[in-house]
Amino acid sequence: MKVTIITVCYNRKATIEKAIKSVLQQNYENIEYIVVDGNSTDGTKEIIESYQDRISQYISEPDSGMYDAINKGIKLATGDIIGLMHSDDEFYDSKTISRIVARFEFYTNTEGVYGNGVYVSNDAEERLIRNRIGGIFSLNKVKDGWLPLHPTVYLKKSVIDKYGLYSLNFKIASDTEFLLRYLYKYKIKMTYINVYIVKMRMGGMSTNTKRALEVLYEDYKIYKYHGLTAIQAVFLKKTIALRQYLVH
Repeated sequence: MKVTIITVCYNRKATIEKAIKSVLQQNYENIEYIVVDGNSTDGTKEIIESYQDRISQYISEPDSGMYDAINKGIKLATGDIIGLMHSDDEFYDSKTISRIVARFEFYTNTEGVYGNGVYVSNDAEERLIRNRIGGIFSLNKVKDGWLPLHPTVYLKKSVIDKYGLYSLNFKIASDTEFLLRYLYKYKIKMTYINVYIVKMRMGGMSTNTKRALEVLYEDYKIYKYHGLTAIQAVFLKKTIALRQYLVH
């Protein structure tokens, strides 16, 4: 079973090497690794190119944002399963992909697998800031604002081919629309794996507090578009998120 992992980036010189290394250090051999760079100018491209002999496909060109870049990666993918490794993040350990594949092989009817993740401080100490335990999948939980942590979600390519790419109508919350479309609208079969999959750094695009209001607004539009009670769903989603932060 081939697994395609996609990393998209733009001017991520400080973190891109850790992301790349965490993919290359996986003990699962049948990995197709695709890196899509948005024509970085800060030295990111040079770091990527130093690993180019171990990267399956690499392109660097201007794009229309993160989700456009992800879509480019998906179109290039030839794996049976597709997942993301964001440029600010890294896998929790070297056995992550092996565990994900084992779950797909055991539950042959499942169309997607997700797990747990942690958020750490963006410094040398990497202090634990937030703990995201996925929990067993439930459609009722989705209606009440719960979604799996996006970078822990791995989907069969056949499912993505059927239900479509990321919408470019949203700048920073298209992953919410993508997950709602797959989980709520099309009700794909999801399986939870109770292991940590990803370590995310606070301060990346998805964790930048300066974007909080824009995320709230986009989430509201997305939940409303999918016919859910938008204000309630967004409120519950943020309540769930706040409970995951750790007090130090």
